[in-house]
Amino acid sequence: MAMKYQLLADRLREDLARNRGQAGYKLPTEQELSRQYRLSRQTVRHALALLEKEGLIQRRQGSGSYATGLPPGTAPRQIAVVTSFMDDYIFPAILHDASDVFSRQGYSTAVYATENRVSTERDILLRLLEKPVSGLLVEGSKTALPTPNADLYQRLLHAGIPLVFLHGAYAQLDLVPCVADDNYGGGYQLARYLTGRGHQEIAGIFKSDDIQGPQRYHGVVSALRDAGLSIRDNRFAWYDTEDRRHLLEGNDGQLLTDFLQRRLENATAVVCYNDEIAYRLIQALLEAGRRVPDEVAVVSFDNSYLSQLGPVPITSLSHRSRMGRVAAEQMLALLQGEAARSKALEWELVSRSSG
Repeated sequence: MAMKYQLLADRLREDLARNRGQAGYKLPTEQELSRQYRLSRQTVRHALALLEKEGLIQRRQGSGSYATGLPPGTAPRQIAVVTSFMDDYIFPAILHDASDVFSRQGYSTAVYATENRVSTERDILLRLLEKPVSGLLVEGSKTALPTPNADLYQRLLHAGIPLVFLHGAYAQLDLVPCVADDNYGGGYQLARYLTGRGHQEIAGIFKSDDIQGPQRYHGVVSALRDAGLSIRDNRFAWYDTEDRRHLLEGNDGQLLTDFLQRRLENATAVVCYNDEIAYRLIQALLEAGRRVPDEVAVVSFDNSYLSQLGPVPITSLSHRSRMGRVAAEQMLALLQGEAARSKALEWELVSRSSG
């Protein structure tokens, strides 16, 4: 004779079938099922665990059980990792660490790149709604701006697909866990480092359409304020994803030429958004006959291979924690029905010749 939990699982399979197993369909709560079928909560949990093992439902702590839309036996043991740029110098290490954590728990990894375009991001999210995965680890597109794709993220969450943001979360989705660097703290740390070395006239160049840029800028100007130094708006330049593309792909140096001619003025130090822009800024300074760091000090974020590649090694902030591993651990917590938390990862300064 079938056990009680097996009989309940049969009933719930029929319920799912009546709703055509539609992804996102929510089953009654454990308490409602216990009352409706006059069964213990333990029996109900056992039945739900069976359906989850078959791939028919996903359970989320504090939210309930949701249909996956998949046929029995095809549980999606796959995590989608969405990044802005596949060739970005930061991403390979993040992907390696995340994939290592996931593979140890039996999950494969599918990788997508948006090129930091909201339209491409939308196409990817629609594809993931049609073919659900176990979870979604995503670096959002243009996170400093309101996203038109919040509706799709909400649909994924409603379908019971765990979601963790990398680097920055959209304002409309601030309740979703996010693993990011302490960008404000990093900006503050770099500016304090420069003021401690006697610099009083400090400029900056930051990326405008990803949330890390405004956060890093905020840290820099807050440190200048606290040091009693003037904040000259005209010394801070901004560039976006398209400007970056022209700089990298077309070798278009107009962005940096404009910065040197119109923004730098008599500043003796520059805080750069990352090593990518700092490396090219130092090249532009040297080509213009400016000595680094004697005339202009340059500091940045990420401590990547670029920080040691050029003629002047770059003082840069290094990641103390491995973001891919931390983010993957938060995803696994969600998959196991536990709570996940947003985390701000600290930086460590690596001092070199540039500043």
